[in-house]
Amino acid sequence: MVEIVVETENRERHVRVSAGELAGLVRRIGGDGDRFLVVQRIPDLPDVFAQVWHQAGGDYVVEHRDGAADRHFRAVTEGPGAVIAAMTGWARQEAGWDGALAWSLLDLGSPPETPPLDLDEDEREELEKRVREVLAGGYASRAQLAELAEDYLVTGDRRPVSREQARVLADRLWLERVAEQAAWQGETDPERLTRAFTALREAGVTARENFTCCRSCGRSEIGGEGEPDARGFVYFHTQCTDSAAAGHGLTLLYGGFDGSTATTAAIGHEVVAALAAAGLHAEWDHDPDRAITVTPLDWRRRLVG
Repeated sequence: MVEIVVETENRERHVRVSAGELAGLVRRIGGDGDRFLVVQRIPDLPDVFAQVWHQAGGDYVVEHRDGAADRHFRAVTEGPGAVIAAMTGWARQEAGWDGALAWSLLDLGSPPETPPLDLDEDEREELEKRVREVLAGGYASRAQLAELAEDYLVTGDRRPVSREQARVLADRLWLERVAEQAAWQGETDPERLTRAFTALREAGVTARENFTCCRSCGRSEIGGEGEPDARGFVYFHTQCTDSAAAGHGLTLLYGGFDGSTATTAAIGHEVVAALAAAGLHAEWDHDPDRAITVTPLDWRRRLVG
């Protein structure tokens, strides 16, 4: 798999695709509502991306930006072959990936300067604390962090953080976290958790990470998430994520879709077994009315974007 995220005009999001899957997505675009795709590396970095536009019967317009508006380039080519080669090389950061296309620098002008935040020290600390908490959870994108930063201090008609100020703040804290995670070695506990959830899904259990805002919303929505033949479910919501990131372990909620105590208990045992197989320890007293807690847990989830 290539460490990229591909987003298409029709709002599909493909995380860590193979080179063949990327090629298929490039070849697919051209129809109404599916004319472009944007590729970002993992982890996403501000102003670093590649994209391609194609209308059926026309040329392919390829662009990439390398960190700033004055490093934004465009090339035009007839067929998808050269586009696929360039996009794949860009994604893999291969030397000379851009050599086959004739690139020109786009003059997008200088972006306006963003004014500094007009916040007192307490508000600034409160805002940055909350953004860092969500960053530590590891599931938010840069866009979601910026939206959080823009809305967090809103009261009545007062909106003290503009959209651009929020983006600048979110990107600064995002890059701090990217630098921090660069020192992490090997598989982390959240990655072990994802491995366990993947095994559960393959075994017929609907398994969702960071699912909905709370327990009541999760209970009402989990039934629509899985395959029609799923036997049961397990999930944790965003409040559980916050708790895990703060060092308090992770609470898992589970159950059977038939509503029986026996099925719920069986799903609980499957969840504990899958966690153990992935190298995680779970605390559970086998009571189907009690949640499962994953602890101890070193919550270091690598950012995607």
